[in-house]
Amino acid sequence: MDYLTAKQAAEKWNISPRRVQVLCEQGRIKGAVRLGWAWAIPKDAEKPYDLRVKKDKK
Repeated sequence: MDYLTAKQAAEKWNISPRRVQVLCEQGRIKGAVRLGWAWAIPKDAEKPYDLRVKKDKK
């Protein structure tokens, strides 16, 4: 299986590398594993839905 770094996943998903790290720490990226200080994210992993955004603002 091929893996991406947090920086590579961030570029792929158009978010910051720190946000990718937080998602990994929260267990929201399926298959992500910690290798020392770095995260290894499966190449085919999908970007998790952003729970910080509300759909309806009424």
